[in-house]
Amino acid sequence: GPCALPIFKVAVVGATGNVGREMLNILSERRFPADEVVALASRKSMGVEVSYGDKTLKCKSLDQYDFSDVDICLMSAGGSVSKEWSPKIGAQGAVVIDNSSQWRMDPDVPLIVPEVNAAAVEGFRKKNIIANPNCSTAQLVVAPKPLHDKAKIKRVVVSTYQSVSGAGKDGMDELDRQTKALYSLQDVEMKKFPKRIAFNLIPHIDVFMDDGFTKEEWKMVVETKKILDPKIKLTATCVRVPVFISHSEAVNIEFENPITADEARDVLRNAPGCIVIDKREPGGYVTPLEATGEDATYISRIREDATVENGLVLWCVSDNLRKGAALNAVQIAECLINRKLIQAKQKAA
Repeated sequence: GPCALPIFKVAVVGATGNVGREMLNILSERRFPADEVVALASRKSMGVEVSYGDKTLKCKSLDQYDFSDVDICLMSAGGSVSKEWSPKIGAQGAVVIDNSSQWRMDPDVPLIVPEVNAAAVEGFRKKNIIANPNCSTAQLVVAPKPLHDKAKIKRVVVSTYQSVSGAGKDGMDELDRQTKALYSLQDVEMKKFPKRIAFNLIPHIDVFMDDGFTKEEWKMVVETKKILDPKIKLTATCVRVPVFISHSEAVNIEFENPITADEARDVLRNAPGCIVIDKREPGGYVTPLEATGEDATYISRIREDATVENGLVLWCVSDNLRKGAALNAVQIAECLINRKLIQAKQKAA
């Protein structure tokens, strides 16, 4: 019969990876208006089963798939796959929401965190591609956005404590394997990370650049400028820590105008996507463990920094596979639908 909501066909590319699996979970959890969801992956994953709600989907091969009746393609298959496929899929009329870093800084591609700059999504038509920011950037901009609106941010210094799931399933396997090896007195193997990650931390994510910063640190700078405000100065140190899921960040913010910790707390309590848990007592803050499996960006330890004029410091934690990646991508898709920017293609009956 006639249905009130237009129903969309969604393809998930990279469906067997950490983020791809999470995308399928979230589509089903949020009851996304899809009448068909297709799981796509590389040829070697063909036939691998992934779950979508209470259904099981068999992965199909990306390079043999016809996208002509797909409305939205959630892409989480890495930069090189996205570089080749996103323009092809976009050319067939599907909107690609890409989780890799491939398109983020392209001026014709909107870089979106819906709580922060949803209106910018309108610019997707040039390439039919929308970019999802880096996981550490996504949580970094959700909290400062309302503070920026109130007191105008000048400079940010951020130190990250990033979980191994940010390095994919291999990262999680390595932490698991090394921990077990240490307990059973066996040799520790290093494959994914350049140094041991179990009971250690590594101040190096992505490749090194000429100025001594890593690419992860650079991404946080340029993406924050693109999403939030090009005038903001930002410097980052990104560190991999032996935590399975959820990234944490210590964020030091300098404002143009005065803002107290109490004012900041009130602003953040009312901000979309933020949950403030900030009691000044043992356990009165959020750790990566509690944020795992949750959608919000959690903010704790809000305090004034007396070493600069108008300074605040805060701690923020978010599930990097959800808000940092899969949830943000699905929210972008919802944003396209809610703003009536896409129509479902007519499917052959």
